Amino acid sequence: MTSAADDPTIADVAAPAGPPLRAWQRRALTKYLTRRPADFLAVATPGAGKTTFGLRVASELLADRTVDQVAVVTPTEHLKHQWAEAAARVGIALDSRFSNSTGQTSADYHGVALTYAQVAAHPTRHRVRTENRRTLVILDEIHHGGDAKSWGEAIREAFSDATRRLALTGTPFRSDDSPIPFVTYEPEGGGVLRSKADHTYGYADALADGVVRPVVFLAYSGQASWRTSAGEEFTARLGEPLSAEHTARAWRTALDPHGDWIPSVLEAAHTRLKQLRAAGVPDAGGLVIATDQTVARDYAELLTAISGRKPTLVLSDDPKSSSRIAEFAASDDEWMVAVRMVSEGVDVPRLAVGVYATSSSTPLFFAQAIGRFVRSRRPGETASVFLPSVPVLLNLASQMEAERDHVLGKPHRESDGLDDALLIDANKQKDEPGEEEKAFQSLHADAELDQLIFDGASYGTATFSGSEEESEYLGLPGLLDANQVRELLRRRQAEQVAERSAAVTPAVPAEPARPAGENLHALRKELNTLVAMHHHRTGKPHGMVHNELRTRLGGPPTAMATADQLRERIAALREWR
Repeated sequence: MTSAADDPTIADVAAPAGPPLRAWQRRALTKYLTRRPADFLAVATPGAGKTTFGLRVASELLADRTVDQVAVVTPTEHLKHQWAEAAARVGIALDSRFSNSTGQTSADYHGVALTYAQVAAHPTRHRVRTENRRTLVILDEIHHGGDAKSWGEAIREAFSDATRRLALTGTPFRSDDSPIPFVTYEPEGGGVLRSKADHTYGYADALADGVVRPVVFLAYSGQASWRTSAGEEFTARLGEPLSAEHTARAWRTALDPHGDWIPSVLEAAHTRLKQLRAAGVPDAGGLVIATDQTVARDYAELLTAISGRKPTLVLSDDPKSSSRIAEFAASDDEWMVAVRMVSEGVDVPRLAVGVYATSSSTPLFFAQAIGRFVRSRRPGETASVFLPSVPVLLNLASQMEAERDHVLGKPHRESDGLDDALLIDANKQKDEPGEEEKAFQSLHADAELDQLIFDGASYGTATFSGSEEESEYLGLPGLLDANQVRELLRRRQAEQVAERSAAVTPAVPAEPARPAGENLHALRKELNTLVAMHHHRTGKPHGMVHNELRTRLGGPPTAMATADQLRERIAALREWR
């Protein structure tokens, strides 16, 4: 990576009034000041410092009188206040309490901080303000400009005549064909258009520079059982190849706060948080991202029982949400539970443990959510995110370093498992009270640490929640760089596989009879151990190995198989070795 000292172009940039710029910020600023374009799109991974870059551009343009005022537009109320606070630290006064009804602000301010919704409510008023004075518009998380037709049209109407527009985002892509305003799209052939950024700084680059934390994903599987409205009961294993409907229901069953899966995962996450706090990160915080407000409250109660301390609860309809987040960020409290309020842009650098307890599966939401945990404060801090072991999330976790653009006009847009439509349909709240509960009832789900994902690779072998093997992974040191994380996971996996190999012995015919339940449990554990070992030899996912066994030998899923069927699968796996 080129340093500022090695790059004369970067070195020519004047010293900033605020904190020193990182190398990527200096390169982007040099590019901006050299070109001085009307529109500039900077894409930088969450946690890299987009706000600092944006404010430095604003400082330069205000200082040389290219612009007279600044307007910052954000997706949420909390973010506009956060921008104003950050701006004040570098000498730029932004009015984050600007009102559409008043339409004016004090001459003491350098500009205003708004939300996209606020602009959409009165775009003409903001157009007039933009026309009357030379304006720099900073569009934070610009992909939101395509969230609703009214938002996109409104910011075009309000800011088309701006002197300069600076668009910022950490996730420059969408799942639909709604164009993002003020973003350049280039033809790619076949009628496809792809978004083009003026400067890009991805997660892989930031990780190599030590700008963001390494993130280790702990994926938890387990058997889930549910009952349909017709009275039929189903059991499936999270992570096995299932229909979209069964995947959604197994997933939802796991997230049920009244079941066994989520309490076990929350217990494991709290153990990990305590380990980080005891091993060099004393103020490490945890965040649970819930699907809706009802389960968020239930998760908060579970965490209170687990930790002995009441977590901060952040709900979108609570007028005190922003202050609650700010108070949590400034405290050393252990846990915060939220729905979507903390999924994007909110700066709580001490968040180091996350529980992805939501059914949202779009790449955009996942990237935004994980972005809450990657902000680095000092070298060596790591982050741990616990999630359900379902294919779509495992795929997203494995592609943390992938860079995506927004593509328009893609013919026959394939369903690559990243769409939420089927999950939303299975999980949505119906108009008729109780209808969803009648159609589907979760019964039980146990938790099992399926694998750890880091840097696109899978580590570990399946082990039950509460086991000694799980404890060893939860007790990983909290201060490690990316290479140390990778090496430690490789070593621990090798030790675990060696221990498992030594423990697996041929069945003894004269084994004393055991109760049926105990016998089945032992056989399932042995089968899962062999499947995990096969996975690490071949790279095949656990679910694929289970599916191949069922295709070859017949029979139901593991949880419904008889002892003889389990023994047959165990024998077959030994032959595959």
